[in-house]
Amino acid sequence: MNDIKTDEITFKTIILEIKGWFNFILSKFKFIFLAGILGAALGVCYSLMKKDIYVATLTFALEEDNAGASGALGLVGQLGLDVGGGAGGAFAGGNLISLFKSRKMIEQTLLTDIAVNGKKISLAEMYIQENKWRDGWKKLPKIKNLKFLPYANRDSFTREQDSVLELIFKNLSAANLDVSQKDKKIGMISIETKSTNEHFSKVFTESLANVVSDFYIETKTEKSKINMEILQRQLDSIRGELNGSISGVAVANDRTFALNPALNVKRVPSVRKQVDVQANTTILTELIKQTELAKVTLRKETPLIQVIDRPIYPLKKERFGKAKGIVFGGFIGGFLAVMYFIVRRLYGILMKE
Repeated sequence: MNDIKTDEITFKTIILEIKGWFNFILSKFKFIFLAGILGAALGVCYSLMKKDIYVATLTFALEEDNAGASGALGLVGQLGLDVGGGAGGAFAGGNLISLFKSRKMIEQTLLTDIAVNGKKISLAEMYIQENKWRDGWKKLPKIKNLKFLPYANRDSFTREQDSVLELIFKNLSAANLDVSQKDKKIGMISIETKSTNEHFSKVFTESLANVVSDFYIETKTEKSKINMEILQRQLDSIRGELNGSISGVAVANDRTFALNPALNVKRVPSVRKQVDVQANTTILTELIKQTELAKVTLRKETPLIQVIDRPIYPLKKERFGKAKGIVFGGFIGGFLAVMYFIVRRLYGILMKE
């Protein structure tokens, strides 16, 4: 019985305590309401000061004829020939998405050009101007005169230039650049860039797609290209040797024209040249076969990157509107006021104890 009474007293105490807190908060309603009004006003001011965010989206499809390349390599293997191979799965699946967000690709994109007021500047320079960083650099002699020219040699950059590029990269990759594959069953990848400058968002997105596309295709086909170039040089060399041997046969035949058939020694140079012609002909035929197979393999291994949707003006705009400012500002203002009164009352209770 004592336990039941104790439980009832405890439950009643909790109810009374909650009621007391509720009445206390209710008694401060006017102040909380005023704090909410102030927060709403600040929210409206913030919405007026905050710049609009422009969103550029580019979607492309990646198609690789891996089956065709494997079939070509299998055919070459049966013939006992070696025509090289591609880069394998170095950028397969999620690795390709990571490539888009890599520092190398983003920095290379930032050093491409963009037209601003009829003048070509780099995307990095435009980003600096848009965010007014140079205003804060005026008192910093080491960086106030930094320039980022279009297509500048990245290896020649100073420590300060590296630091600025690193900061731009972090700002873009942290929350303003999103690369994703919407559906894993479909090889379509979407690139989305956000910035306060509509022109920058559009050009950066398209430039990033071009930079990564060129790098990806070059890497995937590098081995096959090297092999084909070697075969082509050998083919040209043997063709030159064959032409020289054919000319040599003609010259030797002219020298032995109407020669006494009994004098066979005089015919040796002509026979040697004919052997050279036959040998070079066989080698040339084999090289032509290998070169053509190498060209087929190169075409098979070259991935097709097809742009589906490009960003077009006007871009999608994300705006922090007045209504949102009123709702969020009012809620935050009221919440902070409630927390203030709660902390203040708890402090008073603790001091009494």
